[in-house]
Amino acid sequence: MKGYLVLENGQIFDGERIGSKIDTACEVVFNTGMAGYIETFTDPSYAGQGIVMTYPLIGNYGIIKNDVESSKIWAKSIFIHELAEFESNFRTEGNLESFLEENNIPGLKNVNTRMLTKVLRNSGTMRGYLTSNLSNMKEIENKIKAYKVGKVVEEVTCSQKESFNEDRKIQIALLDYGYKKNILKSLLSRGVGVTVYPALTSAQEILKSKPNGIMLSNGPGDPEDCEVEIENVKKLYNSDVAIFGICLGHQLMALANGFKTAKLKFGHRGPNHPVKDLKNGKVYITSQNHGYYVIEDSIDENKAEVSHINLNDQTVEGISYKNKKVFTVQFHPEACPGPQDTAYLFDKFIDMIGGNK
Repeated sequence: MKGYLVLENGQIFDGERIGSKIDTACEVVFNTGMAGYIETFTDPSYAGQGIVMTYPLIGNYGIIKNDVESSKIWAKSIFIHELAEFESNFRTEGNLESFLEENNIPGLKNVNTRMLTKVLRNSGTMRGYLTSNLSNMKEIENKIKAYKVGKVVEEVTCSQKESFNEDRKIQIALLDYGYKKNILKSLLSRGVGVTVYPALTSAQEILKSKPNGIMLSNGPGDPEDCEVEIENVKKLYNSDVAIFGICLGHQLMALANGFKTAKLKFGHRGPNHPVKDLKNGKVYITSQNHGYYVIEDSIDENKAEVSHINLNDQTVEGISYKNKKVFTVQFHPEACPGPQDTAYLFDKFIDMIGGNK
């Protein structure tokens, strides 16, 4: 079946429908990963978005359920150049198209993803509409104009708290703004217990459990839309409990301290972004997935300092807070998919709260 992606600038990209055959609006973004499509598609940070994969062949190693980062695909749609005819991997449990169908996610294959990516790089991230029928363009244009990603954190977060390894001496409270499973695995593998809390859990309830440390997870959407979450982060910050924030958690901590965020032209999405640690002078290759960033000039030097920068565009990639056991990064040190270069930050966090002593 023929399908079309209509962009808000009027450009149309055609392809062949895969997965669900529903029509949907989305925010169209691109990911530059050469592998890791399973983790990418199941990353809750993509909620509300349509993912364009720049690597031309997708689906070649099938679907491995143990590699998913959440319970489902949160992206609204998928756009790829070539869908592998068969999967080749001793761990595979199915193929990508069936996985899309199971999750009721529509997509297009045989798309000119190189040209589509160039459009997004030149014009910036934009809204789009995936459909099989172009007969009513006015209606499609209205749906594109009306589409907003919205407050998706509330959609992706867990419904109730869940604890892991409660018998361990060191306990971490993990705020679920759309966390990836490997964040939880990265913490548990370091000998601590973890309690995962829904995004809107009050700071009072979290602090009542007396955690040794607090983790603010990644998540989707515009950080400025998270008013309740920001107010809770303010209270957590003032509690003097050690805090480590990743991606959206990094942005929420900045906003809680009066700093400002803005939207990137086309975002950072992929496992190949160079970041410099300004403390040790080393450059790391990082996994990233975000469309917003913290504005460096808005950071109060009396409260915090930049700890990491992006070497592609010099944007802020990490902040260390003064006189507090608080640090945050924009990238993903749990790195799924992606390199393990910055996993040392989990060790830093555990050391900060005395977990490795």
